[in-house]
Amino acid sequence: MTMKIDVDEISPVRRKVRVELPRDKVAREFAKAYQNLSQRVRVKGFRAGKTPRNVLQGIYGEEIKGQVRSQLVEDSLGEAIKERGLQIVSRPEIEAEELTDGADFSFSAVFEIKPEIELKNYLGVELEKVKIAITDEQVDQALKRIQESHARLEPVENREIAQAGDFVTLDFTGTIGAKEFPGGKADNYLIQVGGGQTLPEFDKAVDGARRGEAKAVQVRFPDDYANRDLAGKTADFTLVVQEIKQKVLPALDDEFAKEHGECGSLDEMKSKVRGRLEEEFKKYQDEDLKERILSRVIERHGFTPPPAMVERQTRYLMERYQDRAGEGSAPDAPSMEETRKALEARAMRQVQATLLVEKTAQAENIEVQETEVQERIEVLVRAAGERGKTMRQYYSRQEARDELRSQMIFDRTLGYLVEKANVKEVDAPPPKVDDPDKKS
Repeated sequence: MTMKIDVDEISPVRRKVRVELPRDKVAREFAKAYQNLSQRVRVKGFRAGKTPRNVLQGIYGEEIKGQVRSQLVEDSLGEAIKERGLQIVSRPEIEAEELTDGADFSFSAVFEIKPEIELKNYLGVELEKVKIAITDEQVDQALKRIQESHARLEPVENREIAQAGDFVTLDFTGTIGAKEFPGGKADNYLIQVGGGQTLPEFDKAVDGARRGEAKAVQVRFPDDYANRDLAGKTADFTLVVQEIKQKVLPALDDEFAKEHGECGSLDEMKSKVRGRLEEEFKKYQDEDLKERILSRVIERHGFTPPPAMVERQTRYLMERYQDRAGEGSAPDAPSMEETRKALEARAMRQVQATLLVEKTAQAENIEVQETEVQERIEVLVRAAGERGKTMRQYYSRQEARDELRSQMIFDRTLGYLVEKANVKEVDAPPPKVDDPDKKS
């Protein structure tokens, strides 16, 4: 008698496999286990490797039975899964009958599998994209940002009074009642007057303050203030403006272009900035196209992904969210339950996308060779700088290389879908103009 396999479909992504093993296979596994045991253990009164099986069974019987059971289940379940072409994605839930040497052995395993997806209408997706047309105003705004990044703070010489827009260095002390509150003293504290860096009452007091003169102000901290020790409390401040400075912008001219743009003239710098903006817009546009194609393809293939895959991806997203959030959280931050619910919906879409793109790659014979994986690793190592050695060690693991290969196949396949899509270029919509006569 050979191994008997029955597979029941519990749901589109859940299977129950029943396996029945003949007694001779069970007997061979027991014989092998006791043979290995006799070589490993020494029993008083017997030479190594010569301990009778019945003696070993009396001492190690239950242990051997557990080992044989695990080995039979592992080997035969792996063979059954391979034979039936099941792509298992969850840990099997095993139920087994009593194992007896010299008797048949049966067990069942319930697990989740990747769904069977019948691809349809995944090529030639119709989409629109806006023609890239960078305006002179956008170029001027980008140049203004570069100019702002090279601004200098220079002392104000012709007046003693701070005003909106100034940058002031000040000292202050603060008390709540008779006690200095936490962080209630600061020297050489730099703020921009009217810049919204401080509470409104404090900011108002700085505006109009005379350099070198002490000024008193009372401030009430909001009830939802981030520092809970201060929230809802009133503090008395004494502040002294020490320095008044103004932001001075460099002139936007040919000299600026040579010094900060590596260009021969301002016109050349404008052209360079326009090209960079076009590249940035195209990159954003390409990513947007990929996301929209994924959404269309997912809509056309109504299937529920395996819950185990969704749960794993949700846990991964939750871990990333918690790492970014750190220990502190804003008072109005969503609860962990709300966050998990939102991330679970995102995980569902990501798993659907992964399964659909994987199926598409198989259908279109899209592959990534080992040499390509190695080339990508070398790029990542160079970009990592001082961490390059650690990254190379990480990708020496086959699991890490397989994960990178999967990501490369995903990216390549998604690019293929964009290439095969029917994308129509359209003019950008005219800017919205508020109607002054329209009442809200």
